[in-house]
Amino acid sequence: MAQPKNLTDDVRLMHMLADDADSLSMNRFKALDLRFESKPDNTPVTEADTAVEESIRRTLAKARPRDAVHGEEMSDTGESARRWIIDPIDGTKNYLRGVPVWATLIALQVEGEVVASVVSAPALSRRWWASLNGGARTGKTLFNASEIRVSKVSEMDNASLSYSDISEWVDSGRGQGFIDLMRQSWRTRAYGDFWSYMLVAEGAVDIACEPDLALYDMAALDIIVREAGGRFTNLDGEPGVKGPGALATNGLLHDIAMEVLSTL
Repeated sequence: MAQPKNLTDDVRLMHMLADDADSLSMNRFKALDLRFESKPDNTPVTEADTAVEESIRRTLAKARPRDAVHGEEMSDTGESARRWIIDPIDGTKNYLRGVPVWATLIALQVEGEVVASVVSAPALSRRWWASLNGGARTGKTLFNASEIRVSKVSEMDNASLSYSDISEWVDSGRGQGFIDLMRQSWRTRAYGDFWSYMLVAEGAVDIACEPDLALYDMAALDIIVREAGGRFTNLDGEPGVKGPGALATNGLLHDIAMEVLSTL
């Protein structure tokens, strides 16, 4: 797909949305009276999750009224070839406990392909973004950024692997393959959630994978990894963000990791 005509404006809009989201989420981070409840799947949702998604949706309704929106906390709206995908706070459990590893994920999908995204982690003072054929970057602002690239590690015994939760791999039926992948890797750390994938894009980590993710968990991560020179597929090796799960690598290790994960 060629770069959509107005993608530069969309990326600028994403940064505006992320700025507003950062302000809202940081205002309630570590608040003693932070309100939250459990959703039917037993995952938490805080007042900050809801406030951030509501804010993003309000702005999009004015700035991109013809576009569709898919978010974690609210119902889908609109029907369009252009769809915004929002995870207001990825890492809500961290947010609740005062752990600074959480982020707002904003992606734009055009005709089924993710073409631009922003991942903003204000408690880490970090932001990453990418656009189709435009490369991947990190920095504090759109105009103060540096390009990022994946690593050149090509052997598993030199590879750094990041993940979120071992129990999820056991529950998925792919536990043995994941344990084998851990054993073959040089180093393993559970950086977790969005951060694992941003570290792959930066070249600090070589492999990141999870067995069960939703579209809003993956969409913003996918294009940043790809534009940094890596690969992002599901656990069956299919590119894109449809699942099951996700495997992101520097590209050189992708087929090897895929083969190991297929062990039952």
